[in-house]
Amino acid sequence: MPPRGEALALREPPEAALRERPYVLLSCAMSLDGYLDDATDERLMLSNSEDLDRVDAMRAGCDAILVGANTIRRDNPRLMVRAPERRERRAERGLPPLPAKVAIVGHGDVDPDARFFTDGDTDKIVYCATGTACRNRERLDGRAQVVDGGEPVDLALALDDLAARGVRRLLVEGGSTIHTTFLTAGLVDELHLVIAPFFVGDGRAPRFVGDGHFPWHSGHRATVVEVRQMDDVVLLRYALSDRFEG
Repeated sequence: MPPRGEALALREPPEAALRERPYVLLSCAMSLDGYLDDATDERLMLSNSEDLDRVDAMRAGCDAILVGANTIRRDNPRLMVRAPERRERRAERGLPPLPAKVAIVGHGDVDPDARFFTDGDTDKIVYCATGTACRNRERLDGRAQVVDGGEPVDLALALDDLAARGVRRLLVEGGSTIHTTFLTAGLVDELHLVIAPFFVGDGRAPRFVGDGHFPWHSGHRATVVEVRQMDDVVLLRYALSDRFEG
């Protein structure tokens, strides 16, 4: 694996690699009216302890966790497996104790001192647009591997690049732009939506997804595979591809 901080060009992989793209789970919590947060500077708690433990288990079962630049800026997430026993079980299976962290930055910048980069001894991979590759390489030198993802960043090729790095299961955790892009591109195999029992009611706040042409519509409905109540929130689980693992 190249040294951290090195900027790499993302190239078209051979056809065989295309069949090995990671299994993609997209997970988020939202309000009854579809918001991921409110418009204040404080992070809105949409989930509860039972669901947070479920997400921790999902993270432990994946090879990498992916977010967008806005999520890093707004939420400053650590994206780590919290339970020590889950980290230990990963190590017993010959895996790193923590999944790799992946960010789609596009044309923007991210703070190299964000917890995404400073917390957790694991690989950090940043896919950015061609025009910002050099700048981000300098900003993130020693903190992450910076990959030129094309202009704009090509998510399909990014997934193939992750597959070449050994990522077989990828957990996508937001935010709205990332959700929209992955879903409209048909790159999600499984969707987990947790619904909090309240409304936000503020159009300035970020929503689950933005406008777009989605593969699932009134004439092509997504398949519900699980509905689970966890205290005061509800998990809705959908199969979105024929790769669904059950």
